[in-house]
Amino acid sequence: MSRAALSLALSLSASVACAPALRAPRPVGALGTPAAAAGRSAPDLIAEARASFARRPDVEQVRRAESLFLAAAEADPGGIEGLYGAIEAKVWLVDHDRAGDRAALASSAVDAGQWCLRRAPASAWCDYGLALALGIQARERHGTAVEGLKRMVEHLRRAAAADARIDDAGPDRVLALVLARAPAWPLGPGDPDGAIEAARRAVRLAPAYPPNLLALAEALLPTDAAADPRAAEARDAAERGIALARARTGDPDAPEWIRDGEALLGRITGSSRGA
Repeated sequence: MSRAALSLALSLSASVACAPALRAPRPVGALGTPAAAAGRSAPDLIAEARASFARRPDVEQVRRAESLFLAAAEADPGGIEGLYGAIEAKVWLVDHDRAGDRAALASSAVDAGQWCLRRAPASAWCDYGLALALGIQARERHGTAVEGLKRMVEHLRRAAAADARIDDAGPDRVLALVLARAPAWPLGPGDPDGAIEAARRAVRLAPAYPPNLLALAEALLPTDAAADPRAAEARDAAERGIALARARTGDPDAPEWIRDGEALLGRITGSSRGA
């Protein structure tokens, strides 16, 4: 779920109308178009879904993965792997499927996250999945942002407390990005110092995972490079993240990490020149 973490574009405005971030979730079968799965087991459907999802950036394959994950979630009424997989696919599609209904995908991802927690209230994966879904919903349906970002932070912290290592330290990585990008109180949960702390935790837990270094670089991004001693550390983190991404040959997300890292490095060096 690294790409989703890096692509969160969070913004709030005092003039944005408030809308509830959560509502009663629709039935699992109404969260998309589950693949035909008569007689097939949930583990088989999940294995096929993961194989399709691994073929990203092929949009059709990710759509297929979403359908298979939903079919698996229906085939196993107590399981959560299909629901989390569906969230993962929906979040990716929001960022990459130009023909898709992004707002509908985001809302259905939130529903899937709620079902996941109903099935497994103590699952770190379900808290994490719902947090990611709330993030993209806040971006696509701005009216949900006020409540949604607050709930997002709560679920990320719950996920980190339950198992901080999931998705290569995903809960702390995404928390760092939210705290770095969101407005501060009273509009949002923004907290620059908290963002740095969360990013450092993610790097400690998974130091070889490129998005963790990029999250740290963004959290450290100075507003005045000449006066901020963190500028050099931000640049170093970005450069290490890019180098790690380039070394991950065959990873379908690596090209986007490299592009994100290079853009971030440009912001850092631009700040240094302008100071």
